[in-house]
Amino acid sequence: MNLPNLITFGRLLTVPITVCLLMQSAYLAAFILFLLAGASDALDGYLAKRNNQTTKLGAILDPLADKALLVGVYVTLGLQGNLPSWLVVLVVFRDVLIIGGVIILFVVRLDVKMRPLIISKINTATQIGLAAVVLAELGLQLDIMGGVEVMIYLVGSTTVISGASYMVSWARQMAGIEDDGSSAK
Repeated sequence: MNLPNLITFGRLLTVPITVCLLMQSAYLAAFILFLLAGASDALDGYLAKRNNQTTKLGAILDPLADKALLVGVYVTLGLQGNLPSWLVVLVVFRDVLIIGGVIILFVVRLDVKMRPLIISKINTATQIGLAAVVLAELGLQLDIMGGVEVMIYLVGSTTVISGASYMVSWARQMAGIEDDGSSAK
C-alpha cells in the first residue's frame, strides 16, 4: 500500500471518530477533524498524481472515504436537528442510488463507465461546504445569518440534479447495451 492510499485509509478511519465527536457535541473538535480530513483528501490526490502512484485501490478508497465522511456527518447532524431531515434523506438516497446504479451496470455488463459529472463535483463541493459551515457555526459558535439556509437549498438542488444526471447517463448506457445486441433476451 503506497503513501496516498495510507492517507486515504486514515481519512476513512476519521469517520467514526468524527461521528462520535458530533454525538458528544464536541463540535469544535469535529470541525477541526473534518478540515483535516479535507486537507488529507487534497494531499493524497496530489501525491498520487505527482508520484505516479494512482492505483485501483485508491480509485475505490478515495470516493468511499469522502462519501462515508459526508454521509456520517450529514446523518449525525440531521439526527441532532442541525440539518433538515429531508436534506439528509436526499443526500443519502443519491449516494445509494449511485452505488445501486453502478452495481446494476456491473451485473448487466462488466464495462461500467463511471465518469464523474461536473454537476456531481459541484454537488460534492456544496455538500462539503454546507457541512463545514454548519460545523463551524456549531464549533465556533458563529451566526452566519441565513447563509446556512441558502446553502441547504443549494445542496438540495444540486443533489437532485446530480442524481437525475446519473440516471440519464445510466439509461443511455443501458440503451447502448440493447442497441448493440449484447443484452440478454
